[in-house]
Amino acid sequence: MDTIEDNAWMSQPEAARHLGVALTRVGMLMANGHLTPAQNPAGLAGVTTVSVQAEETWRANAPIRAKVARLLKDTISWF
Repeated sequence: MDTIEDNAWMSQPEAARHLGVALTRVGMLMANGHLTPAQNPAGLAGVTTVSVQAEETWRANAPIRAKVARLLKDTISWF
């Protein structure tokens, strides 16, 4: 996990609030490569702000077909 500056880092609970999802969903998004894990200089685990912004943009602009396809792909990858 990369260490990045505080202004480029977001805690997992903060990312969940920002995206409007449950904390467990943030973990799933990280496991599926949609959010980039990182730690701040203090060593706290979280995600990059850039990846949260990219996820927010994708959620706002992706058509329903893309969202369903992503859900299926992510579900299959868990098996």
